[in-house]
Amino acid sequence: MATIDEQVEILMSGTEYGDPQTKENMRRELRERLIEAEKAGRPLRVYCGYDPRTADLHLGHTITMRKLRQFQEFGHDVTFLIGTFTSLIGDPSDKEKAREQLTPEQVEENARTYAEQAFKILDPELTRVRRNDEWLATLDFADIIRLASNFTVQQFLTRENFAKRLDAGQPIYLHELFYGLMQGYDAVAQEADVQVGGQDQLFNILVAGRKLQEAMGQKPQVAIIMGESLPGTDGEIKMSKSLGNHIPLMAEPWDMYGKVMSIPDKAMPIYYKLILGYTPSQLQELEDGLASGRLHPNEVKMQLAREIVAIFHSREDAEAAQRRWDEVFRGGSGIPEDIPEAPLAAEERVVDILRRLNMVSSGAEAKRLIQQKGVRLNEQPVSDIMATITPEALPAVLQVGKRKFVRLVPQR
Repeated sequence: MATIDEQVEILMSGTEYGDPQTKENMRRELRERLIEAEKAGRPLRVYCGYDPRTADLHLGHTITMRKLRQFQEFGHDVTFLIGTFTSLIGDPSDKEKAREQLTPEQVEENARTYAEQAFKILDPELTRVRRNDEWLATLDFADIIRLASNFTVQQFLTRENFAKRLDAGQPIYLHELFYGLMQGYDAVAQEADVQVGGQDQLFNILVAGRKLQEAMGQKPQVAIIMGESLPGTDGEIKMSKSLGNHIPLMAEPWDMYGKVMSIPDKAMPIYYKLILGYTPSQLQELEDGLASGRLHPNEVKMQLAREIVAIFHSREDAEAAQRRWDEVFRGGSGIPEDIPEAPLAAEERVVDILRRLNMVSSGAEAKRLIQQKGVRLNEQPVSDIMATITPEALPAVLQVGKRKFVRLVPQR
């Protein structure tokens, strides 16, 4: 059984608040809360929220999930909160313009597999799954006025992203100010002891959540703010579905492997740190090996890709993905042997085939990839967005990018 000091040391690891005093305050409050909980014979109530703005959770989300897992391993009560109501607006914290508003139906469809995805990191037997429409959908206008009276407009407008938009003369819509209010009320509704979040959640957790809890007669939650964000496949910008630089948790093993292999070499250490949990000494050894030439960057990246696929799928899937990578990129024709087949009954446009087989997300993406020489038929680039394929030309291999293949065959 870990001591309180040991718990504090582990649970505060990797946190950053932009201010040493705030970090020290949170460390002190966490220790006090652990002592109080132990005396009361109860676990801490801990949560992190995830808005289903899209259907995919991605590797970047697992940073906070791993912190929740640490709380679970110390016996605390962990809630995986699905933001079914907050996602109708969308968090404006790190956005330079207002987000598109979703419908309840879109949110519901996106949220359908969130718990299943989260259980790739969290223990399903120890995880409470809740949705914040449970309490936010029941508030009336009088409730909203009462909650809003605890904040000034200036508190919201001084936030960096809003300040930038004001300076640039870009609009800030009134409903965007409600997001921090709603997330703050999540903490109140759950009587939370601790909320985990990323750097973009500093205001929502430290200001909105804690202030509302105090106003409602609760002890303000401890903020566990993770210090580093996982860069996307571009190696530069925080991983984001909206930017297209993400690696979905539900990606097929081969696709996940290929996406990891596409990250720049310079991003490998932070992936080893945040996803594989490398210690400072292990990271130093890795970086020294790369600098000296003792370790080859490609071999290090393939090890990273195998480990990540093994975590979210299986060791067997990781080995199969490695074999397929070797087959495509380390020799041979460049076309894997075990690609799926799809029948073609009549002449059809390439753009329509790509959409029908879900090889692209939209017709616009298909046209863009064709224009960028990213679509190949029998290893030759498709250059005409109106190009068609006839059954007489089959069998044929259609390829999108470096990792998506299908063998088209005549319909029997």
